[in-house]
Amino acid sequence: MLYYLFEYLEKEYQMPGASLFGFITFRAALSVILSLFIATVYGKKIIDYLRKQQIGETVRDLGLEGQNEKAGTPTMGGLIIIIATLIPVLLFAKLDNIYVIMLVVTTIWMGMIGFIDDYIKKFKNDKEGLAGRYKIVGQVALGIFVGATMYLHPDITVKREVVNPVSSTEAITQNSPREFLPEEKTLLTTIPFVKKNEFNYESLITWAGENYKGYIWIIFIPIVIFIITAVSNGANLTDGIDGLAAGSSAIIGLTLALFAWVSGNVVFSDYLNIMYIPNTGEMTIFITAFVGSLIGFLWYNTYPAQVFMGDTGSLTIGGIIAVIAIAVRKELLIPILCGIFLMENLSVVMQVSWFKYTKKKFGEGRRIFRMSPLHHHYQVKGFHESKIVTRFWIVGIFLAILTIVTLKIR
Repeated sequence: MLYYLFEYLEKEYQMPGASLFGFITFRAALSVILSLFIATVYGKKIIDYLRKQQIGETVRDLGLEGQNEKAGTPTMGGLIIIIATLIPVLLFAKLDNIYVIMLVVTTIWMGMIGFIDDYIKKFKNDKEGLAGRYKIVGQVALGIFVGATMYLHPDITVKREVVNPVSSTEAITQNSPREFLPEEKTLLTTIPFVKKNEFNYESLITWAGENYKGYIWIIFIPIVIFIITAVSNGANLTDGIDGLAAGSSAIIGLTLALFAWVSGNVVFSDYLNIMYIPNTGEMTIFITAFVGSLIGFLWYNTYPAQVFMGDTGSLTIGGIIAVIAIAVRKELLIPILCGIFLMENLSVVMQVSWFKYTKKKFGEGRRIFRMSPLHHHYQVKGFHESKIVTRFWIVGIFLAILTIVTLKIR
């Protein structure tokens, strides 16, 4: 809203300083500052309200050290993240940008699913919360919305550089002017560690005949659904000890902010030789607000936690990260960037699968890990929560750096 106000003041009255709102970096800085302020200052008021309403966590007895002390800690703290993200976005972002619209819808939709789950757990005295099939339905619905928008919306385009007809390679001299083909609707994405690292989903449907491009949605939308479901569930599983999910997600968010900014900037996309995607730079305002809200939330969520994010936060975080990665055409980097989420997911899948297999084969279920998800395995081994979280963050930083390096390693 303030963006449009200052745009009007600059255009009509040449108000000093109003032109600053035209710069993404300036609005991103305001966004992260405001989100931090909301999460830290008003977050305390939200926690006090949740405590007053007796919205406390019911802890399952897993036999872990220090577990009983967490009983009664306020949950649904994901509301802090959602509020601290959306308010700066509404104030500083271009609200007619389709990428911003997608992310706002994702935040509200996944927040609603998580809130319903937490509400059922607390007020309906059902420890299982919202049935898994209903969560999946909600994630599938979001995947259909995002996939269809990416496929159909006219403002979601890619601009490719004209290739030198002699060398069949892009010009790399700094002084040569860049020439671009017209913006095009395409489902290009990025493959890491490959020299010609652009992959088009259309190549998966060429067998459908001459009009194969009209059927690409049959493949693309299920892929989007799978990514959103996997990442949101991965974030949900990671939210098991104080500060782990929020801190890991903040690291991922900072990396995606960099991708969004350079992908939407013709100069930096040229320098890094990555895909130029018009309009994606505006997502930087959303992502910085998102990262600010996560860091502000950590003020209260680090050990010993004063509030838990609950599914209200964890499902929302995963959904946002997945949609950003898809929007900047870096979804194939998710296994690296979101490696913490992947390890948590795989540890559960491996544990359950091996237990069922050995029970059927030997009559007794056996385990790979002492407990899953993976962070509980280290708790059972005697590591303190703070040490586990710090080491997971270090791994997350390493994976983020590796993800960025993939832009130049081909």
